[in-house]
Amino acid sequence: MPAEWELSDDLPDEDVLVIEVTPPWKMYFDGASHKEGAGAGVVFVTLDKEVLPYSFILTQNCSNNMAEYQALILGLEIAVDAKQLPLKVYGDSQLVVNQLLGLYEVKKPKLLPYHNYAKRLMGWLGDVELEHLPRKDNKQADALAQLASTLSMTDKETRIPICKSWVIPPISTMMRMTCSKKKKTTSWRFLKLKKKIGDNHWLIT
Repeated sequence: MPAEWELSDDLPDEDVLVIEVTPPWKMYFDGASHKEGAGAGVVFVTLDKEVLPYSFILTQNCSNNMAEYQALILGLEIAVDAKQLPLKVYGDSQLVVNQLLGLYEVKKPKLLPYHNYAKRLMGWLGDVELEHLPRKDNKQADALAQLASTLSMTDKETRIPICKSWVIPPISTMMRMTCSKKKKTTSWRFLKLKKKIGDNHWLIT
């Protein structure tokens, strides 16, 4: 470097381009399959730590690996529709995760179309990280998948209220309100339950 050249820490009087890096949402997926039916569970965790659970009844009987691919794809489709970038995806299926990471070969022809479609969705999203995690750390998605697979015999959409509550037995027997023979009244237990449920529910599709 010539001696007359000097290094300066001063920036020119121009606008400096600042690129803000947005932390990713987290997505957990899991699939469940047994002889009664199959289900998929997806859980999103937003930047504000809000938990968005989804539970899907799969309309066809399938293997557990196929149910895992279904859960992953359903979650990725939701992310694509919401244009949610970036995204960090967690699943407890070592086979599915490692196949998508290129560590395992897709040997079963039935899984190949779903593998290719999942890769395409990840490509559309662009900034997606995929990571395997133990089943014990994927309890919410697992519970949603198990719930949906258990309810797979129903043909209609099911809404399940999820409430926070604790029952305290009434001290006085006067609290045990029943319908009067002269005038019908609503049970206090029903009113209390109705007040607690509100609009909170998990959607089973």
